[in-house]
Amino acid sequence: MKSILKKRLVSIRPTRAERMSVPRPIDNSIPTHRPHLNSSRLAMPLPVLLALLCALHAPASSASTETYSLSPGQLLAGGDKLVSSGGKFALGFIQIPGSDSKPSGSGGNSTQLRIWFNRVPKLTSVWVANRGGSPVTGAASPELTISGDGNLVIVDHGKVAWSTQAAATASNNRTVLLLLDTGNLVLRSASDVLWQSFDHPTDTLLPGATIGLDKVTGRSRRLVSSKNRIDQALGLYSMELGRSGVVQMLWDSSVPYWSSGEWNGGYFSSVPGMTARHLFGFTFVNDDREVSFAYHLLDETITMYSFLDVSGQRKVLAWHEATQNWATVYTHPTAQCEVHAACGPFTVCDDNAPTRCSCMKGFSVGSPEDWDLDDRSTSGCRRNTQLNCASISSGTMVGMADMFYAMPSVRLPYNPHSAVGHVASAVECEQVCLSNCSCSAYTFGSGGCSMWHGGLLNVKQHHQIDGASSGDGEILHIRLAAKEFRTRKNNNVVIILGAIGAGLNALGILVLIVVLRRTRRNKRYSETLDKIHGGSGLVSFRYSDLRRATRDFSEKIGAGGFGSVFKGSLNDSTTIAVKRLHGCYQQEKQFRAEVSSIGILHHTNLVKIVGFCCEGDKKLLVYEHMPNSSLDAHLFRSSAKTLNWRTRYQIALGVARGLAYLHESCLDYIIHCDIKPQNILLDALFVPKIADFGMAKLLTRDFSRVMTTTRGTIGYLAPEWISGVAITPKVDVYGYGMVLLEIISGRMNANGECGSSGDGIVYFPIQVARKLLEGNVTSFVDDRLNGDVIIDEVERACKVACWCIQDREFERPTMGKVVQILEGLVEVDTPPMPKLLEAIAGRSNSACT
Repeated sequence: MKSILKKRLVSIRPTRAERMSVPRPIDNSIPTHRPHLNSSRLAMPLPVLLALLCALHAPASSASTETYSLSPGQLLAGGDKLVSSGGKFALGFIQIPGSDSKPSGSGGNSTQLRIWFNRVPKLTSVWVANRGGSPVTGAASPELTISGDGNLVIVDHGKVAWSTQAAATASNNRTVLLLLDTGNLVLRSASDVLWQSFDHPTDTLLPGATIGLDKVTGRSRRLVSSKNRIDQALGLYSMELGRSGVVQMLWDSSVPYWSSGEWNGGYFSSVPGMTARHLFGFTFVNDDREVSFAYHLLDETITMYSFLDVSGQRKVLAWHEATQNWATVYTHPTAQCEVHAACGPFTVCDDNAPTRCSCMKGFSVGSPEDWDLDDRSTSGCRRNTQLNCASISSGTMVGMADMFYAMPSVRLPYNPHSAVGHVASAVECEQVCLSNCSCSAYTFGSGGCSMWHGGLLNVKQHHQIDGASSGDGEILHIRLAAKEFRTRKNNNVVIILGAIGAGLNALGILVLIVVLRRTRRNKRYSETLDKIHGGSGLVSFRYSDLRRATRDFSEKIGAGGFGSVFKGSLNDSTTIAVKRLHGCYQQEKQFRAEVSSIGILHHTNLVKIVGFCCEGDKKLLVYEHMPNSSLDAHLFRSSAKTLNWRTRYQIALGVARGLAYLHESCLDYIIHCDIKPQNILLDALFVPKIADFGMAKLLTRDFSRVMTTTRGTIGYLAPEWISGVAITPKVDVYGYGMVLLEIISGRMNANGECGSSGDGIVYFPIQVARKLLEGNVTSFVDDRLNGDVIIDEVERACKVACWCIQDREFERPTMGKVVQILEGLVEVDTPPMPKLLEAIAGRSNSACT
């Protein structure tokens, strides 16, 4: 071994073609493993940031050497790099802060052997050696070499710190190490692969690599997240493909929080976005020897990869040359708060807040350093004041007993425990919790008394806007020390005593002001009602008036990607619907201009905008109220009134007319971008009216690129939606086709409820296509109609739906043509089956009817 260490790396002179392919120098001094995609993350303290910048240096330097293979007797050390033949990937040592990820720790600098994208100017690692072992530390530079038994080893201070532990060979003379242009690090002897990094993935799945299970040996190839943004040690989140053939994400290898659904022959049933066949190809194997999955890029010019983030989300990123940054293509689960223990114990997660994770009342961040590096899953928040439970259990009663703080509108924590014995009231439930020192919180509702012990995980806030709760969720009572309440109570007493004196003096003046304001408000309401009923332009509301009209936004009637909708009443006579917008940051002048441009759109099948409010960051739209709610309530809820066929057909025709107006009759055509039953409202006579049109323009969102993470709904997305090309009104046509299938069948197309056939689980649109192939168009009509339909109209609607969901947008009809077909003015030909459905169903050259 010592004789090997005396030799330095022999530089292999590249050919002229190889020299031409060597990428430009990159800046690897950024101490991040992944791009910071979440701008709302807590800012890193300046001392920590400076320490990281000083501690981390790039593997490339003026003295570094690039090579394309490593043979016995050669060493890779310092700033040397092993580069793939095409220059796409590089392997080398990178120095990072100590293994505890804190510059102030005693571990000093640690060095890791990593593979990264060589042509991407942001250091982005895709593999790291020795994640589960002790990091290589100290001033001396570690060295990578091929040992005498043919294994790849990292030698530190003369000792082997890491080894591939492949099958030993008698001689290593024929062994060579290569980094392929796929990112796979291969140790090979002649034509035999002794070891490869693709068999030992870290947190990244590159195109061509597989995850899965060897059913013979039991060895699993799975992804495990990193500890934080800097430290590549093993984290708590993992993603694996088990014997069931389903991909799962787990916390601490034990708690599943996301599932892909079963493989249906073309994609995983819960990930219909995989049908973007122009981007990816897939390989799924499930036989007696293994179950595995891999994806492949159909366009090799795209730099794209999939990884399990420290946040617990699986992300697919693509490098965008124009912005010199990574762009998100997919995220699973889409909401951060759906990840188990995303914020850690005693925290509240809110996907709509600028900072998703916050501490509960009476708690503070446990480890600010970890939070700065996006590692909250273990530290979470800690109590400011210890509980007084011990004095109660011993009977000494030192100080005041613990008390409870009520948190409204939250998703209850993970793993509740039912109260022992019969508990008939909330008071009894509270006493049971108080009597147990380990009880952290309780709730009492229709399910009885539930309690939690230890840390509280997965508490989620339901849409808090402007300090007001939405009314969703339940009330959680958190146990706190009495001191947390006593301080606040004393302060309140002082304030109240001072306010009483001032209040008495001002009482007479307030009464006079109230009378005058009531008179002025009644007059203003009268003028507002005249404008609304007379249709004379949009009304500019004051926020206080809308807050009063909605009774402090107490009656929520809907919610979506743009905001929550509340029912209100003007002067107890005119009912309105008020939408509080999320993510609208326009200046007042621009906001008013865009609302006015939307407000001039009038059509029988569009929801009427009667006014708006713009006061600082408070931006609201006021609509006419639709008494029969949205279409999804009547199609998918068993408690709602069943719509007969005539009403359904008129709804389908009305929606088509409304979309045709937006696409073809406006000065600037408007693409809705989110056609679904939830955005189709019904008035008192069940006349359909499209809601949320023009919102893309209002919120200044650019839909000419891939925007699946911020817009659109799974099940209604056209194939081109995520392809990166400019979208057209044909995306609305696709969504309309899916809605039309739901109107006919009364079933959701993407709710995970699939039927079985001879070849397994089948996605709902495929079931429809197969029924159409069989010529049995009435077999998937909603059973609640009891066959009371008009066959000609069903066949016509089925053909229209099949044309609307064609893969290529130019094969789909315009909405104007759809209206003519449904009205019976134009005959419709037999449509071909959509290619994606055809591939999955195993049919070719088939027709829908």
